[in-house]
Amino acid sequence: MYNFEFVRPGSVDEAVAALADDEAMALGGGQTLLPTMKLRLAAPSKLVSLTGIAGLSYVKASGGTLEVGGTTPHGKVAAEAGAFPALAALAGGIGDPAVRTRGTIGGSLANNDPAACYPAAVLATGATVVTNRREIAADDYFRGLFETALEPGEIITAVRFPIPQAAHYAKFAQPASRFPLVAVFVAKFGDGVRVAVTGAGEGGVFRWAEAEAALSSDFSTSAVEGLKASPDGLIGDLHGTPAYRAHLVGVMTARAVAGAR
Repeated sequence: MYNFEFVRPGSVDEAVAALADDEAMALGGGQTLLPTMKLRLAAPSKLVSLTGIAGLSYVKASGGTLEVGGTTPHGKVAAEAGAFPALAALAGGIGDPAVRTRGTIGGSLANNDPAACYPAAVLATGATVVTNRREIAADDYFRGLFETALEPGEIITAVRFPIPQAAHYAKFAQPASRFPLVAVFVAKFGDGVRVAVTGAGEGGVFRWAEAEAALSSDFSTSAVEGLKASPDGLIGDLHGTPAYRAHLVGVMTARAVAGAR
């Protein structure tokens, strides 16, 4: 590690002011940023910790919506998101206990790792990402590999999830990292079904339109049995080829539907 300034502001305004420094970076739970710094892939001169800001770590359900504060750790979501069981189960399967204790939902979404779990839940439910400046619809938030709609000085303060009629997250995990090689979140609402895939796309999380159309007409595993995801634009690495991941997209979608039913 190397020398850097550490700042722990007590309010969002103080955090925004500290982040005005071009060399500053926001720090949530540090489960992504700190390993990146150790590898010298990031070298901020100032870390601005968001965990000292009061009122940003909470889980509350009201009127068919589950709202999660931006600095809420995964373990808290797993324990307190009972109104949205699929989200609680997703959070409970992230990393290991140490990661779930420190890692935050806001940090995960701001980083937008192509194999992160939360982006699938946000995109599949059409959730709203709330910042200190505005509200961003899920379909507008994710912009590509490690890219989001967040602007400099913009901090995620909450995420609002519409609670589906039925939902499930099916993850095919890489054993060492616990990140998904492919994972699928399926969410059924009164006006249709949304399907989001993470771990597979070169550009990060994406919706599978063909599966959404099929499941909106017939919410059953048989509706997706004949569907084949295209390998175009999927990740190919030492863990699997694009064709292998395309096959897993279909398998995990069927498992997600079965779990939701």
